[in-house]
Amino acid sequence: MTEQNQTRAKAGAMIVPVTPFEQNCTILWCEATKKAIVIDPGGDVPNIQAAIAQANVTVEKIWLTHGHIDHVGGAADLRDQLKVPIEGPHVADKFLLDNVVASGARFGITGVRDVTPDRWLEEGDTVEIGELVFDVLHCPGHSPGSIVFFNKDMRFAHVGDVLFNGSVGRTDLPGGSHDTLIRSIKEKLLPLGDDVGFICGHGAGSSFGQERMTNPFLTGMA
Repeated sequence: MTEQNQTRAKAGAMIVPVTPFEQNCTILWCEATKKAIVIDPGGDVPNIQAAIAQANVTVEKIWLTHGHIDHVGGAADLRDQLKVPIEGPHVADKFLLDNVVASGARFGITGVRDVTPDRWLEEGDTVEIGELVFDVLHCPGHSPGSIVFFNKDMRFAHVGDVLFNGSVGRTDLPGGSHDTLIRSIKEKLLPLGDDVGFICGHGAGSSFGQERMTNPFLTGMA
């Protein structure tokens, strides 16, 4: 578990790497209210629950950035345990959420369940936790229903597997499209500003400015 400071003064965050994919399950909370959300509980639910207890916050929602198993494998169990709603991703990822068990079988992963969110999210929607409000951006390419959560006040985003520090999401999985992914990044994320910091689905975070200048997939050097 590693503490993150990208969300600045109004929020706190804790990253819990889960599953053999080392996916960044993120606990994000409003400092003023200590109300929290869990983003992408891909598995290892006991570890996520331990992190929630360590942070001493009250989880009120689960947010999903997209439907791949390493991001959603533990979502149904965590929802049952916490008795909270699941929000996201975009409905275009329904085919992935309907087949989590089958996907797990292909990777040798057991103990996962198919997931039906309580609320699908679309471009232009907003989601809230405590006093924090996030805009929802539909950013297909890694998967058809990938979404990004963006908080304007904190200049912070959670981008799932759309963009990474030095790389971008893979596009060789069902519904993926490299051209669509790059268009999502260049037309929806980079215009938000170079100063926007982000947490991503795997590895260390970065900023849109750093990636615009150095990411080989965005500079044409890949």
